[in-house]
Amino acid sequence: MCRLNCIKTVPSSMNAPLPPLPVACQQKKRTIWYGNMNCSSSSCGSTASRREARRQQRRDEIVRIASRTFLDQGYAATSMSAVAAELGGSKGTLWSYFPSKEALFAAVLDQATGVLQGQIMRLFNPCADIEATLRNVCRALLVRIASPEAIALHRLIVGEAGRFPEIGRIFYERAPGRMKLLLADYLVKAMDRGVLRRDDPLFAARCLVSLCQANDYQQVLVGIIHGMTDEQIEADTSFAVATFLRAYAPTAEVAQHG
Repeated sequence: MCRLNCIKTVPSSMNAPLPPLPVACQQKKRTIWYGNMNCSSSSCGSTASRREARRQQRRDEIVRIASRTFLDQGYAATSMSAVAAELGGSKGTLWSYFPSKEALFAAVLDQATGVLQGQIMRLFNPCADIEATLRNVCRALLVRIASPEAIALHRLIVGEAGRFPEIGRIFYERAPGRMKLLLADYLVKAMDRGVLRRDDPLFAARCLVSLCQANDYQQVLVGIIHGMTDEQIEADTSFAVATFLRAYAPTAEVAQHG
């Protein structure tokens, strides 16, 4: 009887829901819960960085294989399926990186020209002597465009642009077109300083590039000679820069005020 009385005297509040935790405890509980469910910001960032690095490595591998395939087989004969087979993956994987053959070819050109463009940009020093700067730029340009890889790519473009005009446009926009824009930006600043005669800077850039290619480079391109020696590059560089500076020498009035 006593045992029953004891049971009856248990407060009804014992069966009621527990009161809410204090705010501090709630915050701590939530922190522990989410900490178990999700990674920290630093570990998430590290995981994302590794994933992005792997994706970039895969993309670079695709571009290298595509570059070799384009040069070996030509643009017309190269298919996305052939590149995927050479890569060792599915065609769907390739399409997830590049939606078309044109996009893949553009990436090949970006890789081929990116190093030169970065090098050229570093050479454009507005405080340095313009003749020395242009000599460095023209020399770097000739070394690159007369290389076997660049010559093979140029021949590919010229040989197939008639049937596939899009590759001519892609090539010009990403290679000579972009290079001339970089050069024009440097030349217009030289014109502003009175170092060069005022004229259309883009036309001036085209003139300088054409002067660089006027001599031995043309013979390399059509296969008369195979590559350019250091002496040939230096001679063609000197000719191009000297001719350009004579053509764009500032007038006496501008030189006096400059």
